[in-house]
Amino acid sequence: MEMDQRIDPLFRPLIKDNQSAQAITRPSLSNWQQVIRKLVKNKLAMLGLFIILFLVVMALIGPLLVPYSHSDQSLLERNKEISAEHWFGTDELGRDMFARTWYGARISLTIGVVAALIDLVIGVTVGGIAGYMAGRGKKGDRIDNLIMRVIEILYGLPYLLVVILLMVVMEPGILTIIIALSATGWVGMARLVRGQILQLKNQEFIMAAQVLGAKFSRILLKHLIPNTFGVIIVNLTFTIPSAIFAESFLSFLGLGVQAPAASWGTMTNDAMGVILTGDWWRLFFPGLMISLTMFAFNVFGDGLQDALDPRLRD
Repeated sequence: MEMDQRIDPLFRPLIKDNQSAQAITRPSLSNWQQVIRKLVKNKLAMLGLFIILFLVVMALIGPLLVPYSHSDQSLLERNKEISAEHWFGTDELGRDMFARTWYGARISLTIGVVAALIDLVIGVTVGGIAGYMAGRGKKGDRIDNLIMRVIEILYGLPYLLVVILLMVVMEPGILTIIIALSATGWVGMARLVRGQILQLKNQEFIMAAQVLGAKFSRILLKHLIPNTFGVIIVNLTFTIPSAIFAESFLSFLGLGVQAPAASWGTMTNDAMGVILTGDWWRLFFPGLMISLTMFAFNVFGDGLQDALDPRLRD
């Protein structure tokens, strides 16, 4: 008893009550709340998201901020420097570069997003079927092998060759370049999804769904694909800038968007001789937009990848 009285002042028991328990307990967060919280803390990823939103907003309202159309020509205004009248200067035909830059953003961003969404739909569907059917008897292995052989053939075809072949059959334009980019662009997504499905399909929750009699379509759409959603989103953020860069490259070569329409690629192609003439603004602004777009999507994709990785969470 004397020992208890001697030790008691040094070792006091913690008084527990509901109020103190709630004060030290961290609030429960859902999976997506944790992802958003981690993403918001990443300043570089937030910078990339801000740049993406800025480009989208300016693509919508940018051409409306000046009293010129992207196709208005005036030889009296040709190759004008940056001024209060022409914020980005003019080109060799007197067209306002500010209006053309943001009109080109509409085309470049549209091609990139649409091509990426087509890759998403085809790649997830084909990759999901191949991954689920692999190892499910002879019939399943034949389906998986057939799909993978087709993917390997398409993966070996350079997209530039596909574009040139399509140009022979179809007229050059936005639709042609979207089809060309999507014709072989989905194979990367399909291979990624197939690998994820192969890892998930032997998990206990998939076996439980099979024992309960769930159909193939339900297992694929309700259980397998949603569990690969994080990887799919990250890959999508890298696919969009790749498609935009491919469109700019093809338009630069004269195989993409045709005049009088404008994209960042066609604008850089039109400005090929500015090094000799000194009209630096004609190449600077479309090149800057391409660089900003690539940078923004890549840093946002990296941040999203870290946020979706459960091993990196607090």
